[in-house]
Amino acid sequence: MVLNELTLRFLEIFKGEKNEDVQLFFAPGRINLIGEHIDYNGGFVFPAAISFGTYAAVTTRGDGKVALYSRNFEADGVIEFDLTDLARRSDEPWSVYVKGVIDVFVKAGYDVKQGFNAYIEGTIPNGAGLSSSASLEVLIGTILEDLNGLSVGGVDKALLGQKAENDYVGVNCGIMDQFAIAMGKRDKAIKLNTNTLDYAYADCDLQDYQVLIMNTNKRRGLADSKYNERRGECDAALALLQEKADIQYLCDLTTACFDGISDVLCDENLLKRARHAVTENERVKLAIQALATGDLSEFGVLLNGSHASLRDDYEVTGVELDTIVALAEEQEGVLGARMTGAGFGGCAIALVRRDKLDEVQAAVAKGYQEKIGYEADFYVASIGDGARKL
Repeated sequence: MVLNELTLRFLEIFKGEKNEDVQLFFAPGRINLIGEHIDYNGGFVFPAAISFGTYAAVTTRGDGKVALYSRNFEADGVIEFDLTDLARRSDEPWSVYVKGVIDVFVKAGYDVKQGFNAYIEGTIPNGAGLSSSASLEVLIGTILEDLNGLSVGGVDKALLGQKAENDYVGVNCGIMDQFAIAMGKRDKAIKLNTNTLDYAYADCDLQDYQVLIMNTNKRRGLADSKYNERRGECDAALALLQEKADIQYLCDLTTACFDGISDVLCDENLLKRARHAVTENERVKLAIQALATGDLSEFGVLLNGSHASLRDDYEVTGVELDTIVALAEEQEGVLGARMTGAGFGGCAIALVRRDKLDEVQAAVAKGYQEKIGYEADFYVASIGDGARKL
């Protein structure tokens, strides 16, 4: 994103504003390197902020109103509302995320009185599973913090963003996306326990390799996926395993302990769901160790193992994700690949040697088009800092 172009586009929409009054903000998207579908099972996730994200050009105004325009939703034009009226409309477009964040800030006791104009432009593909909604939520939180002279902090901004999505928008998301976006650091991934919010940064030195994001272009939607079904199966498995072990979450078990008591799970589906949670949590810990010692080959093996478990035991991949991951795994210069996000479409990631990026992308694109019948998109992502004023 060329920042002076962002300012010029703002001035085209909000005529009469002055160039020198424009303030610029950014919130990244995120990828989860490993640790999928275990955040609600007491496990660790390992996300990182990426270089793609959501930008905003902003000026303050003196009438207590908010005016919004998004280049990603140009048909909606300029959307305007008053800070004293944050009620959700039944036909609320993308601005629902903005109003939701303002609403939860106010209800949390923050003094939000400064109106503003905002031109918003995201470089994250909508529906790709890279957290475009969480990026917008944390972006708005960062803007509110700055314009109103608030002291909120990254963790609370993440929690408020999640609350906006849960309570105002009505999507039952976890905390990982907002946390990684608010708290990201360049060249660092975050080992996060989503239940306690205990976290630690881990060096993410990928040496001669880079993360290639592969978008299947099959839009995924949590509402029509089997997300809630999987959560229910995990809860059922946990209840049975608690008869044999003093545990609060599935991920409290080691693989060895799980193998010793898994006979209580007579239902094959419950066995598979629980096995994924337990083994994926161990893969996260091993992946962090592999990165710490510079063993990228082992890290790649763990990525492959994660996808296989999500495919075979958790069954949340589908033909598009399985195809794009298998194609990537076949290429010279690829150490590993896996789906990332909720699954059922969206994106996968591959760890690719830099000098092979073009070759790998071309081969995977060709094979995917031939098998699936439409194109995939590719993005080379670097691991960057969290939300901030530019």
